[in-house]
Amino acid sequence: MIDYAAAALSAVALLVLYTVHRWKNPRCNGRLPPGSMGFPLVGETFQFFSPDASFDIPPFIRQRLARYGPIFKTSLVGHPVVVSADEELNHMVFQQEGELFQSWYPDSFVEILGRDNVGEQQGTMFKYLKNMVLRFFGPESLRESILRDVEHAVCSSICTWSTLPAVELKEAVSTMVFELSANKLLGLEPSRSKVLRKSFFDFVRGLISFPLYLPGTAYYACMQGRMSAMEVLREVLEDRKQSAQALGGGARPHGDFLDYVVQEITKEKPVLTEGMALDLMFLLLFASFHTTSLALTLAVKLLSDHPHVLDELTVEHETILNQRQAGNESDADTVTWKEYKSMTFTSQVISETVRLANIAPGIFRKTLKDVQFRGYTIPAGWGVMVCPLAVHLNPEIYPDPLTFNPSRFKDKMEINRGSRNFMAFGGGIRFCVGADFSKLQMAIFLHFLVTKYRWIQLGGGKIVRTPGLEFPDGYHIQIRQKN
Repeated sequence: MIDYAAAALSAVALLVLYTVHRWKNPRCNGRLPPGSMGFPLVGETFQFFSPDASFDIPPFIRQRLARYGPIFKTSLVGHPVVVSADEELNHMVFQQEGELFQSWYPDSFVEILGRDNVGEQQGTMFKYLKNMVLRFFGPESLRESILRDVEHAVCSSICTWSTLPAVELKEAVSTMVFELSANKLLGLEPSRSKVLRKSFFDFVRGLISFPLYLPGTAYYACMQGRMSAMEVLREVLEDRKQSAQALGGGARPHGDFLDYVVQEITKEKPVLTEGMALDLMFLLLFASFHTTSLALTLAVKLLSDHPHVLDELTVEHETILNQRQAGNESDADTVTWKEYKSMTFTSQVISETVRLANIAPGIFRKTLKDVQFRGYTIPAGWGVMVCPLAVHLNPEIYPDPLTFNPSRFKDKMEINRGSRNFMAFGGGIRFCVGADFSKLQMAIFLHFLVTKYRWIQLGGGKIVRTPGLEFPDGYHIQIRQKN
């Protein structure tokens, strides 16, 4: 009996040893990049999510770059992944989508954003959804209607904040941008968007967290927030469908993105399913307010810490005001599209802010076949994580990379659509469709803030990467009118 037990234990031990060996030494038809696969199943996930109170490259990436170089292998939430801080490989990943790579995110992240989200769509379906979004958030819409809406939201919000003894800027800006986005996307007034906003705020707090679905964890709160938000979105979509059905073909459009969605899903042979439509609206709402509010909060913090940059920015916007007044414009407080496009230094401030922010810690793809690069083989089916912050904070590309220096972007027009060295809005065919909308909001906000108001810092402002950018203590300021 003892011999049988000993044999069984030996067999289990051998199986465990073989499993660990195979985990640490994945099969490959060539030479894998250097690196460690960590422990079976969890890999190096805990190290990846470790918080770091610094603007710099997080320790997980920084230590491995120093040890292995710009391309290394690891394992995150159960998936083998090659991390790239190499500009050429990053460019190859973006440009060869559909040939060598396809959009991909770990299962836990897909659960957060929805199985039918646009990031999961490939080929023709992705192009269809992208064009659908650009119909509403393209340059023409920004110029003809959205500019005025952004201006109204910014003016009313900052005016209200200036009457308060203190403002937690991250939350205040998030609310402003969310209400604007909810109105443009869904036609929701602030009173009705309040419940939806709370769900999204709960969702965001656990967005980039270890995927442990247990009550009390950040990931659990994130998923609960998503479920609550999706319930509201389903109600809004159903209400609009019933309204359109009741009015028939003569239904008056509301002028929002939901009009396009209802038109598409009620066609005789719809390409867009309701599930895809809901996940699309969810993702657009999240992307439009979360990234912009973080970038704007960071911009104000950086301007506060660098008065000479604030002075130069103020001069640019006061010059616009003076030229407007000298031209006897009928509405001296309205920004024109021409004025917006003339904000050269403002554009540099925005680019430098998002370079330092690195709001998306990684951009994921998956190999469709074995990929050869500089003597390494990335096996088919492996994940590839393009690491923008490792490029954006590389001193060989950006001298003194942790210094806020907007002038480093002077005369660099190629950043408008991304480049090998600037990926704040992604790259390739999946370059962020909301990039122009986000930059418009930031520019208009800064215009009214520096020309009409002054502010002082009261507290908070501590920055942590987890690995996404966060302000754990908020950022508290007091705003007052200049005159």
